Amino acid sequence: MNDYYAVWVHQIKAPIAVMRVMLQQEDTQENRELSAELFRIEQYAEMALYYIRLGEGASDLVIQEYELDDIIRKAVRKYAGQFIRRKIRLVYNGTDVCVVTDEKWLSFIIEQLLSNAVKYTPEGGTVTISVDDKKQLSITDTGIGISPEDLPRIFEKGYTGYNGRLDKKSTGIGLYLCGTAADKLGHRLLARSEPGKGSRFIVDLETYSLQAE
Repeated sequence: MNDYYAVWVHQIKAPIAVMRVMLQQEDTQENRELSAELFRIEQYAEMALYYIRLGEGASDLVIQEYELDDIIRKAVRKYAGQFIRRKIRLVYNGTDVCVVTDEKWLSFIIEQLLSNAVKYTPEGGTVTISVDDKKQLSITDTGIGISPEDLPRIFEKGYTGYNGRLDKKSTGIGLYLCGTAADKLGHRLLARSEPGKGSRFIVDLETYSLQAE
């Protein structure tokens, strides 16, 4: 089954790419909306692939020292269209911090956190990315926040909470994958939130249990 789904994800990328090219041929409001939905489809397909890879242990990890700024900027560029479409301001001033991690999995975590920030931040809101001197990467939004009773359970598999029930489209898989991936890397993933005032997700990159190759 794992082999089948891995092949399926790669196969589905071909028609997605074709549809994207077709939608880019004419710049209309309808095509922009369709492109945004197509972007979501591609993200769900990639999520399925990462779900499969989580069961492979540390076999696909490439632990090295990376420039964190490069990883963050790639994720930001990937979601730039979503921020523009939702009229959400992104604040990031760069960092010169280097971290020992796996680039692919850390990118996945950052992308998922940005995806959630865009999803739950209203138009005109702000998402801020920052890195402190303790190598703590923070993604903070001015969105709807998370209720105190949901906060302890947001990294559980399949748990959607109050926000997920409002959204109707939440699967409860994204944050579960983030938490599991962070554990896989030896990083700590923390969440702070207050309903109506936004959320802050912290990836503690100072902690890791694997050595660079």
